[in-house]
Amino acid sequence: MDRDERNARTSVVAAAQELDAQGLNRGTSGNVSVRFRDGLLITPSGLPTARMRPEDVVPLGLDGTHPPDQKPSSEWRFHRDILASRSDCGAVVHAHPVYCTAFALCRKEIPAVHYMIAAFGGPTVRCAPYAPYGTAELSELALAALADRSVCLLANHGMIAAGASLEKALWLAVELETLCHQYAVALQVGTPALLSDHEIGATVERFRGYGLNASDPESR
Repeated sequence: MDRDERNARTSVVAAAQELDAQGLNRGTSGNVSVRFRDGLLITPSGLPTARMRPEDVVPLGLDGTHPPDQKPSSEWRFHRDILASRSDCGAVVHAHPVYCTAFALCRKEIPAVHYMIAAFGGPTVRCAPYAPYGTAELSELALAALADRSVCLLANHGMIAAGASLEKALWLAVELETLCHQYAVALQVGTPALLSDHEIGATVERFRGYGLNASDPESR
């Protein structure tokens, strides 16, 4: 294992542990991947993040092959398919945070209740229809829900965030859970007012051109 690979593996472990630290994940649920060379590196199946080491991270080819003595996350298909089909994405985070998952359980998309939804690429966060975890069908549904978006919900399951880097994918995951939390509370208060598609489209453009990093909403 050379230095670049060790650094990439270490970043995957750190991101998986950060999901737990942020309260977005618990136990062995959730998974993280990063594009690496001709394939990707992904968290292993069934290993608690507290015990995870760089050596446990699984190298996965775009053809789905991996070392026979290692088992990748059961959700490797949508990680592989997102990274194979989206050149703008370098990392994928999947988790089961409480508020995202609550809306996913109700199979509800998130509308434009806050301008920060523009950070995800459009006026809604879609909820992909249900399919069993780990299946090719789920991967196809997730890809459709992620069209022109960086995040989506998965019906009766959880959420996905895909970013240019692991740092960005994790940031998007936190922002999505925050938005879902705000929306859940607003629904208890009353009927949230929605921003127009025009306003969200304008905000998407403002995020692209704001600050030194023109493509990074974090620089707003």
